[in-house]
Amino acid sequence: MKSLSIEERRKFERVSTATIATCLFKKGLKNQFIQNVFPLRKGQPNMVGEAFTLRYIPAREDLNPISVFQDKNHPQRVAVEQCPEGAVLVIDSRKDARAASAGSILVTRLMKRGVAGIVTDGGFRDSKEISELDFPSYHQRPSAPTNLTLHQALDINVPIGCGDVAVFPGDIIVGDDDGVMVIPAHLKEEVAKECIEMTLFEDFVLEEVNSGKTIIGLYPPTNQQTKIDFEAWKTSKNI
Repeated sequence: MKSLSIEERRKFERVSTATIATCLFKKGLKNQFIQNVFPLRKGQPNMVGEAFTLRYIPAREDLNPISVFQDKNHPQRVAVEQCPEGAVLVIDSRKDARAASAGSILVTRLMKRGVAGIVTDGGFRDSKEISELDFPSYHQRPSAPTNLTLHQALDINVPIGCGDVAVFPGDIIVGDDDGVMVIPAHLKEEVAKECIEMTLFEDFVLEEVNSGKTIIGLYPPTNQQTKIDFEAWKTSKNI
């Protein structure tokens, strides 16, 4: 499988998760929006990258004492150090935000390593500090100070579930102010291309609506004249 190209990355940086959702819906994929996951800080550029995953299971006290963090091979720490530059670390926290998936130190390390962002269907500790970083971060809600009581890190870069969505290593993750979409890796090229065209059309439609046009026949473009006008609009914009 080819990695995400620079051109594809730039296209995904320009489109919304809503547009991606519509595009995937047309392809029969109805469950690609990660549920109950929100940006810690809005107004940042789109988060775009290939998924690198970490899976938590319910913690068992005899196997998950605080001393486990002294192990250099602890999966949480290893994931932070192995997540590739430009990738997004996606964490399966079993939709449980009662204990933290990570904190500001680990998230800062990801940022410094050039990772594109982090997503968990649980929560973060130090959420205020993380929200102040120039780094896209998504979680359910702030968590208790420790992740020892409920979560035990187990697997790195395996298929996971995050917010009721299946995430496979290498899938394309796109996040904006609304939330996070998961795009199957084999569809990335065609989805990027189609979403750019959809975004251009929506820009055209907004101009038409703002000028007083009715949405009937315009959105969706059931009137053939709409399609003609759209092509003329693109020409006028040198697109």
